[in-house]
Amino acid sequence: MVRILDKAAVQPRRRFNLANSFTIRRSPARSLLATITLRIPVNSQPNRVDLVATVGVRGVTGIAQILFRIFRDGREIFNTRQGIESAGSEQNYAVTFQAEDRNVKAGAHVYTVTAENLTAKTRADVVGPVSFSGLAVKTRT
Repeated sequence: MVRILDKAAVQPRRRFNLANSFTIRRSPARSLLATITLRIPVNSQPNRVDLVATVGVRGVTGIAQILFRIFRDGREIFNTRQGIESAGSEQNYAVTFQAEDRNVKAGAHVYTVTAENLTAKTRADVVGPVSFSGLAVKTRT
């Protein structure tokens, strides 16, 4: 049995839309995709924060390697990579990933999800949708 401590969700882009797309910045620069804030009450240990993000991405040139990161209060807690192909094959992707943050200290915590392109001479754009959600629960262990 768990007890829900807090939940948050944001959907800055609700649908696929080429006209409203933007290019994912080349590493080490990052593109900010979404931000949520979760509050952990005092005496809520042990706990777990479950985070889920979905990002609609389109390959424009080459095969881009996109690094998605999740940060808590500016400190990276999770990352994953996704190859994004362009013309001549698949171009549109809905990339979904899940992360878990355990035993978060009491207080308000800002979670952000970012993307960066690791591959030179390639291009990938965020075309939507973009969603990011978090659920904080008190656990037994």
